Amino acid sequence: MKATIWHNPKCGTSRKTLAILEETPGVEVEIVEYLKTPPTADKLAQLYRDAGITPQQGLRTRGTDAIERGLPDADDATVLAAMAAEPALIERPLVETERGARLCRPQETVHEIL
Repeated sequence: MKATIWHNPKCGTSRKTLAILEETPGVEVEIVEYLKTPPTADKLAQLYRDAGITPQQGLRTRGTDAIERGLPDADDATVLAAMAAEPALIERPLVETERGARLCRPQETVHEIL
């Protein structure tokens, strides 16, 4: 099974999720450092749809100016455009497999799609 993780190596939860993926037999891991290679707004929309969450639920507010900008109350297109332009607004880590996508907070959530 292939698993793609949108990863921030500075984030403990992201590192722990990556470790789970790497320790799971039969999982081929693709690591995308999303701060260097951000997903498009369309890809984010697909990931959140597959994860069963809204873009607002995937919005990182801690350590960002998302609240001051009104993004938690903005429409989906506005939130997705902001995230694509400023990937620091993306809550991490996101993981996608053939079984779906998850925002892996807590990291054990990744087991739902393995």
